[in-house]
This record gives sequence, C-alpha cells and structure tokens, in this order.
Amino acid sequence: MQIYLPIAELPIGVLTVLGLSGAVGFISGLFGVGGGFLLTPLLIFLDIPPAVAVATVAAQVAGSSTTGVLTYWRRRALDFKLGGILVGGGILGTVLGVLFFNLMRRLGQLELVITLSYVTLFTIIGGLMLYDALRAMMRVRAGKPARLKRLAGSHPWWMGLPLRMRFHQSKLYSSVIPIALLAVIIGFIGAVLGVGGGFILVPALIYFFRVPPSVVIGTSLFQILVTMTGATILHAVTNQSVDLILAVLLLVGGVVGAQFGARAARNLNVESFRLMLALLILSVGMRFVVELVVTPSEPFSVVMPESAR
Repeated sequence: MQIYLPIAELPIGVLTVLGLSGAVGFISGLFGVGGGFLLTPLLIFLDIPPAVAVATVAAQVAGSSTTGVLTYWRRRALDFKLGGILVGGGILGTVLGVLFFNLMRRLGQLELVITLSYVTLFTIIGGLMLYDALRAMMRVRAGKPARLKRLAGSHPWWMGLPLRMRFHQSKLYSSVIPIALLAVIIGFIGAVLGVGGGFILVPALIYFFRVPPSVVIGTSLFQILVTMTGATILHAVTNQSVDLILAVLLLVGGVVGAQFGARAARNLNVESFRLMLALLILSVGMRFVVELVVTPSEPFSVVMPESAR
C-alpha cells in the first residue's frame, strides 16, 4: 500500500515508513536517545528530499518527546531551571540553524552540507564513544573500576567561569556560559540536520557537568521538545518543507517501537549499551561516506534553482 506525500512529491509505502520508524523507535527506547539522528539519514536514503526529511523529522521528534517529558516530570526527574538555560540557548541555536539551512538551500548546497555534517559529526562522536566504551570494558575485565573517579572538590575550569548558578535538582553549581553555549550548538545542529541532539547533550551533561543520569534524560527531552517544536514551526513558515502525512506515519511507528525498546533496555548491560550505541552511530556515518565516494548511477541531473521556482 502506497501513499502520496504532497510536500516530498513522491509516493512511498506505508508499511515501509511504519516499519522504519518502528525500528528507529525501538532503538530510541533501547538507548534512551532521540531517533532523529537515524531517521533523517534513513529517509534521505529512501529518496526523500533532504530539506523535507530534516523538517519532517523535527516534527516527529517534537511529538515523540512529549510523552517522555510528561513521564519524567511525574517522576520529578526533570530540572526545569537547568532546562530553561538549555531551552534559551537551544532556541537561539535553532533560529541560527534555520537561517543557515535556508541559505544553503537557496545556494543549492544543502544536500552536500547535510552529508558532510553527518560524516564529520558521527565519525567523531562515534569514534570517541567507541574508544571510551572499549577502554571501560577492558578495565572491567582487568578487575578495575570502569571509570577513574575524580578527586572530591575538583571541577573542570569551564564550570568556574562567571555567571555561576546553583541547580538544586541536578546537584550542580556551574557557570551558565558553557551550558548555554552547548545548547546553542545543539540547537543549531538540530535545525540543520533534523536531530534532537540528545545523543550529544546527554553524555555532555553527564561527563562535562556531572549531572546525575536520573535527571539528565528528562531535562534533555524537555530541551529537545521546545527546540524541535520551534524548528518545526520555523521550517514550516520559512520554506514549507514539513510533510504532515509523513510526520504522522513516523510518529505512529516511533511511539509503538519505543515501547518495545524500553522493555528490552531493562536487560541490557551498561557497557554493552555504550558499545552498541557507538557502533550504531559510526555505521550511519560510514553509510554517508559511501554516498560521497561511490559514483552515482546518474552522474548528471537537471534541477531548477530554488530562486527560480
């Protein structure tokens, strides 16, 4: 059964989209991260135009984050004060990202920018995560703790910058400057690539700011919900690239898959979890590398410039 996507301007199989989004939703529930970093490239591989894929996945990520935010809020595992700083920086980054997105689209360089960004981002982050996971597993096998503990009272220099604030829910006392800067970068990346940024924000808050894992996921989801909602609105208003039919199909499959993934996560070893996530991120990055180096079946194409439409 196929359905026509009016914004993407092509037919697509309903079961294909539901199966794809269900699989990504399962991975999201399994690893506790947004699935946009997987869903956007997979849609591009299905010949969905990059601009439509990015904008539509932003809508899907915003919708799927809502239930998570409500769940963590009920558990009192959400730091609204820290989330407010992240949202403020994230909105600024989102606006800058959408402006950059539209500029690259008008210049006809959007697909190249998205591909190079995925290759760079996923290779660096996946490589660092793989190195960290393998090192932790080797320490455990040697009978040592997985991580070296920091000395009590020691803090990274960036936490001691001006404008320090205390976040009681997260047990954090830090300058808001690096937190806001991190949020701006993630908001920018999210708007350009159609990702929530949780796979960057969660480890950054844990490793660089020592936010407890019990609080960090709910707070991250809160930031993702607000920034991705803003990105969806901006994409819809400025370039009309949000395909609502595709977004609904992605949301349905993602919600169902996430429930099964969350159940499977209960039996997953922590170190195995980190290793599998690193390999997953690296594999997506390598897939984009293949796109860059393999000669396309149609080396030449005629496309009407955006300004001429």
